[in-house]
Amino acid sequence: MVLDSLGKSLRGVLQKIARGSVVDEALLAEVVRDIQRALLQADVNVQLTLELTQRVRHRATEEKPPAGMSLRDFLIRIIYEEVRGILGKDRPFEVKAKRILLAGLFGQGKTTTAGKLARYFQKRGVRVGLVAADVHRPAAIDQLEQLSKKVGCEFYADRSERRAEVIVRDALARFPPHLAIIVDTAGRSGIDTELVEELKRVRTALAPDEVILVLDAAMGQTAGRSAEAFHKAVGLTGVILTKLDGSAKGGGALSAVAASGAPILFIGTGEHLEELESFEPTRFVSRLLGMGDIQTLLERFEELSNKEAAEKAAKNLMSGHFTLRDMRAQLDSLGQMGPVSKILSMFPSFGGAKVDPKSLEETQGRLRRYRAIMDSMTAEELDNPQILKADRIHRIARGSGQRPTEVRALLKQYETTKKAAHGLASNRRLRRQMEKQFGLTGETPGN
Repeated sequence: MVLDSLGKSLRGVLQKIARGSVVDEALLAEVVRDIQRALLQADVNVQLTLELTQRVRHRATEEKPPAGMSLRDFLIRIIYEEVRGILGKDRPFEVKAKRILLAGLFGQGKTTTAGKLARYFQKRGVRVGLVAADVHRPAAIDQLEQLSKKVGCEFYADRSERRAEVIVRDALARFPPHLAIIVDTAGRSGIDTELVEELKRVRTALAPDEVILVLDAAMGQTAGRSAEAFHKAVGLTGVILTKLDGSAKGGGALSAVAASGAPILFIGTGEHLEELESFEPTRFVSRLLGMGDIQTLLERFEELSNKEAAEKAAKNLMSGHFTLRDMRAQLDSLGQMGPVSKILSMFPSFGGAKVDPKSLEETQGRLRRYRAIMDSMTAEELDNPQILKADRIHRIARGSGQRPTEVRALLKQYETTKKAAHGLASNRRLRRQMEKQFGLTGETPGN
């Protein structure tokens, strides 16, 4: 997951609290040192780190736990609240037809982010128009055009025009009404007068609802100073942090930008168009500390192209009437929702678990083989797995290019999945979310 090293360290702190025989001054001192080490290794500002840990120590010694809450749980809540506090306030981002100006320095990921933002809008039912207003880098225009084709949205560019503001005015005149218009602008190696003046002219031509700065998380603490400079120059409504998945300095960038007063709206969590997440500090810290994020998981489910089949599969799983056809629908939806590691991080039961990357890779490969095997089955076999005997298993293996042992492994996994539904039903919090999402009854599978 994003900031995996920081998350692992902070989860270790929580585990230390849970394992401690007693919450005393010695344990508190050790916890404070561990938090400081974790934050500093993630490039969080030294002064900010010291202030945070001082507040943790003060609250743990001076405040009394609410009635019915143990001292351990109270200390964990304090840590959660203080880490949450350094990431700024939630700023709702309304997805509707609006005009968006993307700004930023060279190489920060503006063009790719424009494509991701377009996909984000279109998956939520809002048509998009992308405008190539980087008149200094022809490759950026080509890249944005390719992204627009992948997303399936409108695109406008004028390679012969050298004035960005003219391109923007022409795009507004040519695009049909009721589009969300995203303008990709030029960057520089640093903030200079020429860049600022061009952005001001583009802003006047566009009259944007949002002026969003795109920043590479690898900038670390300097991201805050860049956000402050752009905000002073053109007035920002928000920031998108890119490449947060691979940046050791991600903690520094997140905390520094939040401290600058510019709200973080989105974070880039990978290279694919779908890997742009709405940034909500509360959810982010929950996942960071291994507490899960069921709401984001359900929102990803809402974006599935074949949600009806996935809903039916989930209902059948919870009710006990689960077939291989339902299992195939689950695998299809799982593939659309992203890598297994990111999905697991959203479950409270797995958020803090240590999962071997090699094991995850093997799991991804196994799921692909299972999908190929089920594609080689007849409709009758998908709906009635009990008829799959030796002769059918060998035929399916030949048709899918797999070994019969792989087919039997799939059938074993299918039976395990059915049994796992009983465990799912016993997880009260998750079941309430599932019931709300799918309209399930309160009955336990098999009853």
